[in-house]
Amino acid sequence: MSQRDQLKKARARKRGKIALILIGLIAIYVWAISGIEFRGIQETAGPVTKNILKGFISPDWSYVYSPDGEDLIRGLLETLAIAIAGIFLSIILAVPVGLWAAKNLSKSFITSQSGKGVLSFFRTLPDIILALLFIKVVGPGAFAGMLALGIGAMGMLGKLYAEEVEAMDPGPVESIAAVGGNKLQQLAFGVIPQVLPGFISATLYRFEINMRSAATLGLIGAGGVGTALIFAIQGRSWDRVGIILIGIVVVVLIVDLLSSALRKKIT
Repeated sequence: MSQRDQLKKARARKRGKIALILIGLIAIYVWAISGIEFRGIQETAGPVTKNILKGFISPDWSYVYSPDGEDLIRGLLETLAIAIAGIFLSIILAVPVGLWAAKNLSKSFITSQSGKGVLSFFRTLPDIILALLFIKVVGPGAFAGMLALGIGAMGMLGKLYAEEVEAMDPGPVESIAAVGGNKLQQLAFGVIPQVLPGFISATLYRFEINMRSAATLGLIGAGGVGTALIFAIQGRSWDRVGIILIGIVVVVLIVDLLSSALRKKIT
């Protein structure tokens, strides 16, 4: 058999595998969609959509700032504070667990895998579930939201930290060990200087996610501007809903732009 024939057969096998994968995916989607019970569009869909659009076009500007009570600025600042406090808690928890999970810092495979198992466990817990649990423990408010974001982000941050440590150059650590440096000195002078830029970049990326999540968690009573948003929706105050959504979009965009600029400078 010529080389050209072998190449044709290899391409045919590759196309066959791709076709089987596509057929499998289509079958899964068809099966999933067939189980959905579509009961039609509700009669209120049109008026509600119209009112929401009106709220965006003519928002309640008086809600932006009120010296006497709650307003949009206070809600957004509380949301930002929840996101910042949550990310600091995540860093405190994720750094040691991330170092524990890094296979090139562990003496045995079981040690690093146990650390990865801990991180995988916390990554499976959605922020909103954690918020509901913490609301039952500490009561509704910003503290519950901060704990939910801090614990929830630990799994993702720890995984990113561990991957950063595993990808580092082992040379500096080996050099420090060769001249008699202990484990703490190897960590402080051989590991941290190499992984710090990656740690900061991963932390900034997670902070962007925290900012969006902090606004969402308020919908279930975990503090932030989301609490005001759900009250406005329940009261059908669409002009207030509009100004709150505009405020969330503006703040999230600003945070994303600043975070992206900082990450580009670091990397």
